[in-house]
Amino acid sequence: MTEDLTPAEAYAAARARNAEQATALAPFREMYEFGLDPFQIEACQALEAGKGVLVAAPTGSGKTIVGEFAVHLALRQGRKCFYTTPIKALSNQKYADLVKRYGADKVGLLTGDNSVNSEAPVVVMTTEVLRNMLYAGSQTLSGLGYVVMDEVHYLSDRFRGAVWEEVIIHLPESVTLVSLSATVSNAEEFGDWLDTVRGDTEVIVSESRPVPLWQHVLAGRRMYDLFEEESDHGGRAASRREVNPDLMRLARTENTRTYNPRERRRGKMVREADRERERRQRSRIWTPGRPEVIERLDAEGLLPAITFIFSRAGCEAAVQQCLYAGLRLNNDEARLRVREIVEARTASIPDEDLHVLGYYEWLEALERGIAAHHAGMLPTFKEVVEELFVRGLVKAVFATETLALGINMPARSVVLEKLVKWNGEQHADITPGEYTQLTGRAGRRGIDVEGHAVVLWQRGLDPGHLAGLAGTRTYPLRSSFKPSYNMAVNLVDQFGRHRSRELLETSFAQFQADRSVVGISRQVQRNEEGLDGYREGMTCHLGDFEEYAQLRRDLKDRETELAKQGAAQRRAQAAASLERLKAGDVIHVPTGKFAGLALVLDPGIPAGRTNGHRGFEQHDGPRPLVLTAERQVKRLASIDFPVPVEALERMRIPRSFNPRSPQSRRDLASALRTKAGHINPERHRRDRSAAADDREIARLRTELRAHPCHGCDEREDHARWAERYHRLQRDTRQLERRIEGRTNTIARTFDRIVALLTELDYLRGDSVTENGKRLARLYGELDLLASECLRDGVWEGLTPPELAACVSALVFEARQADDAVAPKLPTGNAKAALGEMVRIWGRLDALEEEFKINQAEGVGQREPDLGFAWAVYQWASDKSLDEVLREAEMPAGDFVRWCKQVIDVLGQIAAAAPKENSTVAKNARKAVDSLLRGVVAYSSVG
Repeated sequence: MTEDLTPAEAYAAARARNAEQATALAPFREMYEFGLDPFQIEACQALEAGKGVLVAAPTGSGKTIVGEFAVHLALRQGRKCFYTTPIKALSNQKYADLVKRYGADKVGLLTGDNSVNSEAPVVVMTTEVLRNMLYAGSQTLSGLGYVVMDEVHYLSDRFRGAVWEEVIIHLPESVTLVSLSATVSNAEEFGDWLDTVRGDTEVIVSESRPVPLWQHVLAGRRMYDLFEEESDHGGRAASRREVNPDLMRLARTENTRTYNPRERRRGKMVREADRERERRQRSRIWTPGRPEVIERLDAEGLLPAITFIFSRAGCEAAVQQCLYAGLRLNNDEARLRVREIVEARTASIPDEDLHVLGYYEWLEALERGIAAHHAGMLPTFKEVVEELFVRGLVKAVFATETLALGINMPARSVVLEKLVKWNGEQHADITPGEYTQLTGRAGRRGIDVEGHAVVLWQRGLDPGHLAGLAGTRTYPLRSSFKPSYNMAVNLVDQFGRHRSRELLETSFAQFQADRSVVGISRQVQRNEEGLDGYREGMTCHLGDFEEYAQLRRDLKDRETELAKQGAAQRRAQAAASLERLKAGDVIHVPTGKFAGLALVLDPGIPAGRTNGHRGFEQHDGPRPLVLTAERQVKRLASIDFPVPVEALERMRIPRSFNPRSPQSRRDLASALRTKAGHINPERHRRDRSAAADDREIARLRTELRAHPCHGCDEREDHARWAERYHRLQRDTRQLERRIEGRTNTIARTFDRIVALLTELDYLRGDSVTENGKRLARLYGELDLLASECLRDGVWEGLTPPELAACVSALVFEARQADDAVAPKLPTGNAKAALGEMVRIWGRLDALEEEFKINQAEGVGQREPDLGFAWAVYQWASDKSLDEVLREAEMPAGDFVRWCKQVIDVLGQIAAAAPKENSTVAKNARKAVDSLLRGVVAYSSVG
């Protein structure tokens, strides 16, 4: 209370209030209806103090407030602020938010296919656009004061992550960087790197969710809490929560067999009882269907919900299942509002395309409050779903994991159908980081008291594993930075080779590699101290014991080598003798469980691959089937014959012999003992040891006996110290090789890229040639291939649709490799040009192999994919959307996305192509115009 303060305290408090009112943060706080959290205030104060900030906080915690404060500071100071995002959908969303707050005249947008008010003081853009501006030295960068990098943890992305590091490294020193990240476990390490490359950077980590999250498992009719009720559902104690014992009991019961086939002998009554018990179990526990889950959530007041299904087809099927089940989540008033919004947002889509796009089925689902959301949908449709969901007019969304990438679509509940997803190569368990990202959507700040994450019961579900996913809220940020051809020419052009190399050494990738080397280096130091002690222990007054120990090791190594050769030779002789056996041969099995007299019933199969009942199987030699003198029929292996075997006698095997019949075995074994029981097999004579006649061994023994240390009384003590010294020295060398492999890795890759570019005349020392200047304007995975095609005139004389078809091969990548069917291609010049592109790629691929540039490491040129050439050629040739999609067998969303990427690269080619004596630049611009029509031309912004 103020009346309790002394005059001095009241004066100090008044001064503090006045000082706060004088800050930029005070008026900014008044712009929001809610109070700021401590981590937001701390980050904003650091920004106002002139520091860069890294804010790591859970999804939905409001870290973008810090980015918006950077915008506020820039406008207040008369400087520019760039707000970067990883995907266009996020850029569009953030642009709309900032326009609402500051007005369209102060905010611009730059993405691959949109440019709105690009010289505004605040510009929202994708990260790639900012990278390209930095390399091009764009005038738009003048007056730049702040850069906000939203979702900065994207730098872990193995395909695009390098762009984030390029921007962070190349931004001018005068620019203050605001990095916003999901909760990562190595935020301090990332902050240390930012401190190194960007200067003073404050790291602010918040691990508490603004809305508590409850975790559940839905099994049959019952919703189980994942953790016991008295456990903590938020905050740091989460990792110590106890798993619900009821759920553990359920898992034990369900994941063990309820029917044991060994009990069959107990009769029909037992089997019937087992089946009845199984029926009762199944009636109580099952995986609920999708409509059933939504109805259950609706009944418990847990909608709106996002159900994550890791399949586009699964999302569409889920919507259809809900429609067939007659599910309706909207009343008549909401249905009319949905139709009004949808018709307004889709008015610019041509009527003839609506039927092709499944518009009417999509609209029916939306009116019922149900929708899918995935990358295969038309961007317009996805944006409408997002808008309706935020407005509460869509209450159940079935989505792929792409929805978790920062798009502002919070829900009351999140449902996960499975904890396994296809990662492009195999079905793999989702990681704790992915689980955190997906369930982070649950709980709307200011609306919900709590959020709910629901995992559907599946047979084999392990509650302990699920608790581990839910309890491990963080995941490490790992750099995916790799130099590229375009990066190399741009760096050399701006800084020269030596300075470029130094810049790359400052990357987060190298920073992490160097950090990992620190621990290894310490181990090497400790090992070297130990080596000094061992060296002292093996010192001999008679001579150099290290030299003597080396002679002993050389002798031992040579003896071991000869012994291995001898053993291999004996195995080969034994295998050869087994291959000579025939049915009816009487042999003596030398060793093993069945040693003694035996009759060969079947000589077995020769070594190598054979086509068995499980496909091809590998065998290491013949495996004869024999009858022993003790009446046992066994298939022997090469291990039973360490020495060659010879037939002692021959016997006729009766045609009536049945190895399964005890009487047949008894009779034949008796005949075997009568025929050959008196024969004593010859003992196999071992060959003279190769070591006895080896000149190298003789020389080493002579040198060993002549060495002064051989006569030392303490020779064996010294030898023990020498052996320890040798083992530790070997371990130390392995550690040193690991250090060498991790040190300067980025710079070494850069050196190899520069060497290849020099070979192709893109670089000459520190100078960039005309070819190199062209490459500097081409961004993309196949930048060098595009540049070589321009240099060789591959695209000269092509029509705009033909050029679009060729450029598609530079950007398109099929979701699943299909080598069985050759893709349909345009005929004539386009087909010839595509063939020439593949040949040029083959030449570049051979060069990369020569210069040790490895695609597996994320560097180099992949093979061009011709799978989109026919579709984009048809579209550029003014064919209808119906015809193009039907032939392409591709979802509309994918088609639009690939078309926009082709348009982006065509724009680069138009800028990079020769201006004289070339048709490429003109036709590239015409191709862009021919592609920008219908659903491709539609834009939600500007």
